[in-house]
Amino acid sequence: MTERVAQTPAADVHLGDLAVPGSEEPIGFSMSGSQDEYWKHKHLTVDVVEGRGSGFSVEAPEGMRFLIRSRLL
Repeated sequence: MTERVAQTPAADVHLGDLAVPGSEEPIGFSMSGSQDEYWKHKHLTVDVVEGRGSGFSVEAPEGMRFLIRSRLL
């Protein structure tokens, strides 16, 4: 996996770090404050899977994307 440093906007909320096979370092996972507010009553499961994502994801150039599953609390 190629090492990248991404700037996260100050309004984003860091939810955690994901251990990804093939990456020596965990990959941070953040979302905007408004998204965090929308999802606050849901349990989120975040995976990293092969494929292309839309918008910002981990796909370039590794061919990986985030996959989020949710359920209401």
